[in-house]
Amino acid sequence: MSSIFPLNLSVTVFIQVSILLGFVFGFFLERAGFSSAIRLKGQFYFRDWSVLKVLFGAIVVAMLGLGWLSVAGVLDMRSVYIPEMFLWPQLAGGLLLGAGFILGGYCPGTSVVAAATGKLDGLFFLLGIFAGIFVFGAIEPAIHNFNESGARGALTLPQVFGTTTGVVAFAVTAVAVGAFVVAGRSEGARRLFEKTYGRTK
Repeated sequence: MSSIFPLNLSVTVFIQVSILLGFVFGFFLERAGFSSAIRLKGQFYFRDWSVLKVLFGAIVVAMLGLGWLSVAGVLDMRSVYIPEMFLWPQLAGGLLLGAGFILGGYCPGTSVVAAATGKLDGLFFLLGIFAGIFVFGAIEPAIHNFNESGARGALTLPQVFGTTTGVVAFAVTAVAVGAFVVAGRSEGARRLFEKTYGRTK
């Protein structure tokens, strides 16, 4: 049985599908409340665990969906693009992204949603992202060697841990279930935010 995915789309159709999926993704982000910086920052103060629940849930659904589609012969996993890993610049980028998320209350995707719903803080955050892209492009030649450091190729978790895809999928799902339980208890009886900061708001 030959696989159905990935689809062989023309450039025009690819752009149209990408725009449609972008709107759908933004719609669900907004419905989840992720156009609010206050709600998003609540994750870092143990007050609102929606970010962990939604994003971790999406990771598990996508992971299991890809796995079962591959087993069913619908998806050819060999054709799925895996970005190359550059350890040190990606580690630095992750730290910068996390710091920006905490300080500004948005990540790139949620800032677009916030700006689209008319929130000025989301718009200014988005403008800051574009300014950062411009600055990075200007200084890239000076830090080019750093950007290419720590190259590991297209590395996957099964390769890192020397195990099978199924074992990794089971482990990630188990971690997600455990995280959901901890999040539920933190918001409920344990009230981690109040115990940490000594107030309810």
